[in-house]
Amino acid sequence: MSEQKILKTEMRNSNTTNIDRMTTAGMLECIQRENENAVLAVSRVLDKIEIACDIIAEKLLCGGRLIYIGAGTSGRLGVLDAAECPPTFGVPRDMVIGIIAGGEKCMFQAAEAEEDNYECGIKDLKDKHLTKVDVVVGISASGNAQYIVGALDYANELGCETIGITSNENTLITKCAKTSIVADTGAEVITGSTRMKAGTAQKIILNMLSTVAMIKLGNVYENMMINLRPTNAKLTSRMIRIVTEIIGVNETEARKLLDESGWNIRKAVQKHKACN
Repeated sequence: MSEQKILKTEMRNSNTTNIDRMTTAGMLECIQRENENAVLAVSRVLDKIEIACDIIAEKLLCGGRLIYIGAGTSGRLGVLDAAECPPTFGVPRDMVIGIIAGGEKCMFQAAEAEEDNYECGIKDLKDKHLTKVDVVVGISASGNAQYIVGALDYANELGCETIGITSNENTLITKCAKTSIVADTGAEVITGSTRMKAGTAQKIILNMLSTVAMIKLGNVYENMMINLRPTNAKLTSRMIRIVTEIIGVNETEARKLLDESGWNIRKAVQKHKACN
């Protein structure tokens, strides 16, 4: 029987074999050099990320949803990105959905065995009433998590667009996802700890996917968030600044326009233009 090939993310990193004997400064410098490698890994797959962004924007415009699904760190990052889309872009809470293997409790407590359950990946998508206009993004550093494979297989059966985000080539997820993004981050600072470089690359990619899609949907004006809601003091102040930037009025006039427009930036800008 041939030996199983070791994934790059499970290999030992020759740059960090002595990290336990370094000074604090040395440890930090070493970790930061590896973080920079994670960013470079993302740079090498921008063409694949571009394809994924266009797919997501197209499906969202057709009324579909963006569904992230992952286990462990990957799942948490998907849930995080999904949770931040409504306050950032003013979209409905069910437009971008994050699913983590094992359910909500696994956001706060690790449950490593959950990633091995193929059937649960299917069940969790069924529970979201998946349709063919949805996009399913499976996130797995190893690329072999059965939970994600199950989810992608089911999504493919329904005719969904499927996207895989991994850090290893030629894995199960790269083979079953219609679009595969492989950010080759290599061996981790601490052997196998993919919460580090692989997780960093995943966070960057997820930010790109959601942000570019939302820009293409018209939820950003220039580089400003124009669908904000005044749910706290910081966001209220930001909304006032955005109106002053767009139409060139002072803060008092911007607040007045927002008050008269139900604190809707688009309506406030339109009201000003109509009166001038």
